[in-house]
Amino acid sequence: EYLLHLSRDRHAAPRTLNQVVAALRFLYETTLERPWLVAQIPYARQDDPLPNVLSREEVTQLLAAVRRPKYRAILMLAYATGLRVSEITHLQLDDVDEGRMMIWVRSGKGQRDRFVMLSPVLLEELRAYREAEQPPGPWLFPGYPADRPITRQSVGKVCRLVREDAGLGKPATLRLMRHTFATHLYDGGTDIRTIQALLGHRSL
Repeated sequence: EYLLHLSRDRHAAPRTLNQVVAALRFLYETTLERPWLVAQIPYARQDDPLPNVLSREEVTQLLAAVRRPKYRAILMLAYATGLRVSEITHLQLDDVDEGRMMIWVRSGKGQRDRFVMLSPVLLEELRAYREAEQPPGPWLFPGYPADRPITRQSVGKVCRLVREDAGLGKPATLRLMRHTFATHLYDGGTDIRTIQALLGHRSL
């Protein structure tokens, strides 16, 4: 009855309904040890829309609207490496290996380490940021206080402001930059298995 209420009266999204189903399953199966009460409750079907992707011109337009070197470096990192927002916010200064032109991603999704490429253009952007703002470490992008990494919420707020300044009609998020990274690689002829490895995906 509660799920029907959420669906019919509150018009809850499938993702929200599935979170409630998972909570109910845990409650009845694990806590109350009465699994038969939820055995027949199905998960809601979720739509699988294609993600938005920026053109190369729109990427240039977006980056040109960023005033502060720190936030420009964050957005460029997302586009040039395809890293997730949590992976970017938890990068440390020592993770940027200029000698090997690689970036070490520690404990990414699934607690797996991996390396992604460091392009010369991105390296120059990171150097300009470090020279301008002198992050004290260990975090590449410190938050407040400086001994903690920047938060996802702060990055999201910056992305919204940059989108307004750039006049883009599409949402500007690090997830969008990640999708754009993968799509531009694919359009340029990069092997799909290579893209999978760079994104840190288990499944093709």
